[in-house]
Amino acid sequence: ILGNGVALDLENLWLEIEDLRNRGISVTPDNLKISDRASILFPWHKLLDALEEERLKDKKYGSTKQGIAPFYSDKYQKKTILAGELLYSKHLKEHLKDILEWKDLILTSVYKAKPFSFVSISKWVDEYTSKLSPFICDTGKILKKAQEEGKSILFEAQLGSLRDLDYG
Repeated sequence: ILGNGVALDLENLWLEIEDLRNRGISVTPDNLKISDRASILFPWHKLLDALEEERLKDKKYGSTKQGIAPFYSDKYQKKTILAGELLYSKHLKEHLKDILEWKDLILTSVYKAKPFSFVSISKWVDEYTSKLSPFICDTGKILKKAQEEGKSILFEAQLGSLRDLDYG
């Protein structure tokens, strides 16, 4: 289960799924679940990460340029798109337009970079929605059922105990 706290990089996740499948490992919606509450890491997160490192020059913090810092900044600001939104195309496109308008202001005003086009981002979203939407579900229900059945559940998180952005 990829939970709601994951920085859900659709592109890299799909590459990992394909790599596993090419090695003969079955990856299906039966053995991989993505929380409908997980926020999506977009191409602009990676670009903003790289642009900020470039802007900082000698003061840079050594980012991997995978977009993690800009992603979590957006999550704190409630400027994200959730995986579950991929299942509701009309709502998704409206929300995507709003967020893209804000992101493009930052890209063009702060970093003097080119804006993203709604068409190219929509195409990117559509490509990965078609591939990954079967994996998206309410993972909370699955975990609740496992708990009720007395199953052991192991949680892994980068920030450790009681520091989760969603639950404390």
